[in-house]
Amino acid sequence: MKPRFPWPDERLIKAAQDGDVTSLTTVVMESQPHVRKFAISLCASPQDAEDAAQEALIILYRKIGTLRATGALASWMFRIVRNECLRQVRLLVPQRADASAEPEASAEQSAEDAVLHRMEVERIAAAVSALPRDQRQILIMRDIQGLPGKTVAHSLGLSNAAMKSRLHRARTALRHSLTATDQAQDQAIDQPVGGDPQP
Repeated sequence: MKPRFPWPDERLIKAAQDGDVTSLTTVVMESQPHVRKFAISLCASPQDAEDAAQEALIILYRKIGTLRATGALASWMFRIVRNECLRQVRLLVPQRADASAEPEASAEQSAEDAVLHRMEVERIAAAVSALPRDQRQILIMRDIQGLPGKTVAHSLGLSNAAMKSRLHRARTALRHSLTATDQAQDQAIDQPVGGDPQP
């Protein structure tokens, strides 16, 4: 049975917020296993998880004073890790999109097009990050990083057929998620603003 690591207690967090270096170091050390677990469950790859966990712990060390409630440490760290994993996906999505774009076309992109592109990237990144870990991992490796199928299958310990099946499920889930958000936005646009609904 794995040992359970408790989150730091509120007195320790309060002392760290008040500037006690020993308490701060202890808070970071006791938070580390939880932060790593969050990162492994949220990020696409072990390397991304390690990077996200390190960034989250650095933010904890530097900004613990901004934590409003000492009992909210776990949810604060979860949000930081989630945002870091999302940021990593956002960095990958434009690289793939830009690599296939014509240089002249991107040079002539209007400010409106740039904003729309950014919004689309944000929407895709959020949808990818909401996928189950196994689907998110395979989708990022294959479709965003562009790794060959055999490489992805080998690195995940899957047969080529199992990799293709999992990738198909991930693409279907992503497509479904993006379609659902499109439909929700269309319904919101069709709703009248204020007053009684139109007959």
